[in-house]
Amino acid sequence: MSVDVEAMPPAHAAEPPEPPEGSGPVAGRRPWARVTVRYVVLIVLAAIVLFPIYITVVNSLLKPVDIISRPIKWFPTAPQWGNYADAWSNGHFSRYLINSAIVAAGITLGQTVSAVLAAYAFAFLEFPLRRTLFVVFLTTLMIPGEVTFFTNVNTVRSLGWYDSYAALIVPFLATGFGAFLLRQSFMTVPNDLREAAALDGYGHMRFLARIVVPISRPAIGAMGLFAFLGAWNQYLWPLVVTKSDRLRTVQIGLRALRGTQIDQISVTYAGTVLAFLPIAIILVVFSKQLVRGLTAGAVKG
Repeated sequence: MSVDVEAMPPAHAAEPPEPPEGSGPVAGRRPWARVTVRYVVLIVLAAIVLFPIYITVVNSLLKPVDIISRPIKWFPTAPQWGNYADAWSNGHFSRYLINSAIVAAGITLGQTVSAVLAAYAFAFLEFPLRRTLFVVFLTTLMIPGEVTFFTNVNTVRSLGWYDSYAALIVPFLATGFGAFLLRQSFMTVPNDLREAAALDGYGHMRFLARIVVPISRPAIGAMGLFAFLGAWNQYLWPLVVTKSDRLRTVQIGLRALRGTQIDQISVTYAGTVLAFLPIAIILVVFSKQLVRGLTAGAVKG
């Protein structure tokens, strides 16, 4: 008697796989609800943040009498573009913007170079008291600027830098925050690259320029962006160390516009928009670089 083996069912028939948890028509609709709630929250928060900017732009295009009239005008029916021309020429904003650009560029370049060199030393070089010196660097972040403000002013005066670009730029050429941020990024560079570079005859400067800096470009870009924004928004220091109008920055120019008559209030709003415009352009252009730089090294493979 022959037995047909192929016709017999297997001892352990394969059971159909169970659907993964969270799948199905009901569970598939839940992510859409969550996404909708998130977008609603983000839209509300964006509206809260952008509303003052929108009002400033609208007021810059209104007549002074329309700004103080009630009800409030939410849209300029007859835009007064001449307010921007008055702020640019009569308000000397062309000079102020150039000064701010020179100061911000100098500070950004100086802080970036000094932070890269300091971070490389703390990340790759071996020298006595390395950890202690790095802690000293970090403690500078905890010292309020008001503590050293008058000392720095006296130092600038004693060096003969008062009312000069050197007084506006040199005291801010180094920062502990930049060294800390870039050191954390440099620490993610694999040691294998350092060893391979040493075998190829790379010195420290060559390894820094050709390997470390390209790998850490997002973090360096984010640090430079922070430096630029901080330098552009300075007010008290440029006010104290300069006296001539030729060296005034854009923030002091806004203060001068605010001190004029009521009939210049729309010109003041126009000057505010002009001062904010370069920052807005930079943030839009380098937004991805900023996010990548802040998240660099947060996740290790």
